[in-house]
Amino acid sequence: MTNFIRSLKIIPRWIILLIDLAVILLSVWIAYSLRFNFVLSDVIAQQPEVTLGLYLMASLISILLTQSYAGIIRYTSLQDGLRLLITVTLTSVLIFCGSVIYRYVTDVSLVPVSVILITYFCSITLLFLYRMLVKYVFSYYAEVMKVRQKALIFGAGQGGLLTKQVIDEEAASKIRVVGFLEDDPRKIGKFMKGVRIYDAEKDIVRLIKRNHIKELIITVKNITLERKNELVDICLKHSVKVRSVPPADKWVNGELSLKQIKEVNIEDLLGRESIVLDSQNVKREILGKCVLISGAAGSIGSEIVRQVLQFQPREVILVDQSESALYEIEREISPYFTMVQVHIILADIRNSERMRQIFSTYRPNIVYHAAAYKHVPMMEQNVTEAIRSNVLGTKVLSDLSVRYEVEKFVMISTDKAVNPTSVMGASKRISEIYVQSLNDKLKKTGDKHTLFITTRFGNVLGSNGSVIPLFKKQIAAGGPLTVTHPDVTRYFMTIPEACQLVLEAGAMGNGGEIFIFDMGKSIKIADLARKMIRLSGLVENRDIEIVFTGLREGEKLYEELLNDSENNLPTHHNKIMCAQVREIAYHDVLPLIRELIDLAKGTDDMAIVAQMKQIVPEYKSHASRFEELDSEQQATADLALR
Repeated sequence: MTNFIRSLKIIPRWIILLIDLAVILLSVWIAYSLRFNFVLSDVIAQQPEVTLGLYLMASLISILLTQSYAGIIRYTSLQDGLRLLITVTLTSVLIFCGSVIYRYVTDVSLVPVSVILITYFCSITLLFLYRMLVKYVFSYYAEVMKVRQKALIFGAGQGGLLTKQVIDEEAASKIRVVGFLEDDPRKIGKFMKGVRIYDAEKDIVRLIKRNHIKELIITVKNITLERKNELVDICLKHSVKVRSVPPADKWVNGELSLKQIKEVNIEDLLGRESIVLDSQNVKREILGKCVLISGAAGSIGSEIVRQVLQFQPREVILVDQSESALYEIEREISPYFTMVQVHIILADIRNSERMRQIFSTYRPNIVYHAAAYKHVPMMEQNVTEAIRSNVLGTKVLSDLSVRYEVEKFVMISTDKAVNPTSVMGASKRISEIYVQSLNDKLKKTGDKHTLFITTRFGNVLGSNGSVIPLFKKQIAAGGPLTVTHPDVTRYFMTIPEACQLVLEAGAMGNGGEIFIFDMGKSIKIADLARKMIRLSGLVENRDIEIVFTGLREGEKLYEELLNDSENNLPTHHNKIMCAQVREIAYHDVLPLIRELIDLAKGTDDMAIVAQMKQIVPEYKSHASRFEELDSEQQATADLALR
C-alpha cells in the first residue's frame, strides 16, 4: 500500500471526473431508496434509469462548466468545497427545470422533488467526504514515508500556531511537532492544531525522553533570558537542538518561513533583559547638533554612529584611522546622507594639528570618544602605542573640546581600568583621571564649560577580537578551543546595549562622573566554551577539545567594575550607576601625564610603566615582565618602614 501511494503522485483529472459522476449517480440511487423506504419493486417502478441518465448528462455539463475535477485532491480546500457546492447546485437546478418542463408538457412528474433534494445533500456530502478521505490518506502516508524528527514548540500562542502551520505546510520540512510547551497554566492540557499543550516546567524532560525529541523551537517573543537559558540547558543536557522564531517585524514580507527559524546562538543567551531607555532625553541631547565620534569604524564606535543617526543630528563626523573599516561604515549609513550631513574623515587622533583642523572646521557640540587600543596582551608588548593612543589621543581630543567649546565629551572606558593589572587597563585609567581632573578644573571657574563624562563597562559580545568570534572560528576549524585558565571569568554585554547606555549616560551626565553599567553576572569562560560546543551539536573531548593555555600578560582572572576604595551611587536609570572614585587635582596630574607622554616618545618601556604606576598606585602588573617594578616599589616601601 505504501509503495502504491508513493508511486501515485497526482490522480489524473479524467479519473476524478469519473469518480464524481459515479458519486452523483450513487447519490441518486440512495435518494430513490430513501424516498421509497428501500422497497426495490417501488424503486424500479419509478424508472430510475431515466433519472440516472438525466443526472449523468446534467452532472457532466455542470462539472465541465465549474471544473470541479481540476483541483489536486490531496490539497482540497474550502475553495474546492465551494466549487463542488456550485456544481451540485447547478446539476440540481438543471434537473428541476427539466422535470418542471417535462411535467408541463406531459402532465407527468419525471423526477420527484424529494429525490432532487436528497440527491443534492447526499452528493455534496459524499463528494467532499471522499476528497477529504483521499487528502487524509496522502497526508498519513506522507508522514509515514517521510523521516521526520520529532519536535516541541515552546509557546502555545499566535507565534506557536503560525510556526506549526509553516512546519506542516512546508514540503521540505523534516520536523513533526508532537506537542506544545507552556508556562501559562490556563493553556496546559488543551489542544491546538490537534496537538496537546503540556506543562513546560514539569513535562519537558519526560516528553524529551518518551518521544525521543530532537528539537525545541522557542516562539515566545517576551521570554526572559533566564527562562531561555533554563530551556537551553535542559535541551543541551539531552542532546536536543534549540531553535527560535524571529520577531514578527523581522519576517520576510510579513510572513514566516521555515528558513527563518534559526538555531539559538550564544549571543542569544548572554545578553540580558531589554533595556528601556529614555529616548526623549537622548533625542533632546542630540537633535539638531553636530556630533563627532572617534573610532567611528570600530565595533563600539560604528554602533554609536548607527544609534546617533536615529536621533536626527544636524551633522555627524566619523573619525577613524582605519581606511577599509571607515569605507564599510560609510557604505552602510549612506541612506542617511539625504537627511543628515555626514563627514567621513580618515585621521589619527594623536595628530593634534589634524584634529585641530577638524574641530575648527566643524565645531562639534558633542564628542563620543571610542577610539582606543584595547587588546591586553598586545598593549603589554607595545607600551608606547598604548600611551600614545589611549592617553595622548584622549588628551588631544579633550583639550580641543575645551578650546572649541564642545558641550559634552563622553569617553568610553573599560572595567580593566579598575585595579589595573595591564598596560591597557592602566592607560585607560589614566585617561579617566585626566578628563575627570580637567572637568573639575573647569567647574571651579564657575563659567559654562565642556562637561566630561566617562562610561565604564566590560566585554561586548561580538566585538572585534573578542572571545566569542574566536571560539566560533576554532569550532569551525575543528578545535581545539583555547581558554587561558579554568577559573577565568568575564562580564558580557551586547554592543547595541552598551551603546544605548553610553548615549543615556551622556545625556544624564552633568560633568565629572564615571558611570558604570550593570553588567549582570560574570560568566566563566570555560563554561562559555562548553556551551558553544554543545550549541554546535558537538561533544566536548569527543568531537572537540578545550585546551587551557595559561593567563596572558596583564590578564586578570576576574574583572571588576569598582576598586576597593570606590563606591557607586544610583542614577535615575537602574542599569547605570555613578562611581565615586579617587580624584586628583588637574595641576597635580598634568605634569605627570606630560612626562608620561614624553617618555612614550622613546623606547624605554620600563620607565614608561614606572611612570604609569606613579599616576595609578593601584596598578599591579600580573603575569607580566613589569612585575619586577612592583617588587622594587615594595622593597623601597619596606626599607622606608625600617
